Amino acid sequence: MASRSPCSAAPAGFTLLEVLVALVIVGTALAASLRAIGSLTQNSSDLRAAMMATWSAENRLTQIRLAHEWPPLGGRAFDCAQGELALRCEEQIVATPNPAFRRVEVAVVDGSGRRIIMLSQVVPNAL
Repeated sequence: MASRSPCSAAPAGFTLLEVLVALVIVGTALAASLRAIGSLTQNSSDLRAAMMATWSAENRLTQIRLAHEWPPLGGRAFDCAQGELALRCEEQIVATPNPAFRRVEVAVVDGSGRRIIMLSQVVPNAL
């Protein structure tokens, strides 16, 4: 039986090139994962802001409806914060073809002036 010399044995382990390729693949996968997580976080924040803005607009429209308010034509703006989210409501009252009704539009904007949502309803004259 022939014995092998230590010099002729195949080296065990990975070459430097194989290790670098593996690191590039793992790094790319981790970068893609971090980007996806960041996108999910931003979407969650936007969804929360939209929900809070909807509550603000619905609160004002419900207030008009419950008070049987006949709002004057024109527009106005007021703060309508929800929680720690600073929001501004912009209310616009416009006439309709039927003088017994008015359309109330409430737009909610964030601190940067970006409109998040706009809701509207028709209000009857309670008189």
